Amino acid sequence: MNVIGIIPARFASSRFPGKMLAKIHGKTMIRHVYEQCLKATLLNTIVIATDDNKIKTECESFGAEVIMTSPEHPSGTDRCFEAIQKINQQYDFIVNIQGDEPFIRPEQIDMLVSGLKSKTELSTLIKKIDNNEILFSVGNVKVTFNTNNEALYFSRSVIPFLRNFPKEEWLNNHNFYEHVGLYAYRTDILKLICKLQPSKLELAESLEQLRWLENGYKIDLQETPYDSFCIETPEDLIAAEKIFQNTL
Repeated sequence: MNVIGIIPARFASSRFPGKMLAKIHGKTMIRHVYEQCLKATLLNTIVIATDDNKIKTECESFGAEVIMTSPEHPSGTDRCFEAIQKINQQYDFIVNIQGDEPFIRPEQIDMLVSGLKSKTELSTLIKKIDNNEILFSVGNVKVTFNTNNEALYFSRSVIPFLRNFPKEEWLNNHNFYEHVGLYAYRTDILKLICKLQPSKLELAESLEQLRWLENGYKIDLQETPYDSFCIETPEDLIAAEKIFQNTL
């Protein structure tokens, strides 16, 4: 199986423009992500897809392969699709690795790739929720799934709703899961989902994966024990620096 990892790295960000070039413990964020990806053993190739020449120059300085893409893409999924179209090689699957997660673990990437099969359309990771702060946060996306570990629905709300228990007892009476935003797409499926129009559920929750479910595509789920840490604000950057300092 031939698998490529693509790291979408756009310059624009509503809350933190240029964050890919922000320094954490002496290295840019995008470099931290790339170096973590290099430790994964099941990716055949890793490329960075960006829309910005400054990001391109930085990535080439540490030896990364860079694909220039349009600044108009609404999501990393669309940027991955443009990048794979420009690469003169065939891949069975594309793994979309977020460029703002400097602590991504290579074990997460390898776990996702190891579960891919020829019939897999889309795949992503989930983690069991162990505290109420995550459970009730609209910033943490929850997911429910069927007996085949295929996603039924993603939501910013708590799903399912436990009718017969007070909310403070929900975690003691049901296993809840949050979404960890690492995606694998079968190459032919990526082409198809990028042609879909935004769906009603997607617009309601602001979650692109609902567009895929609403159009009948299957998203396989694999459980990871690891949290993700996405840097969305300058305050997150400060927190990331403290994490690096505490791990020395």
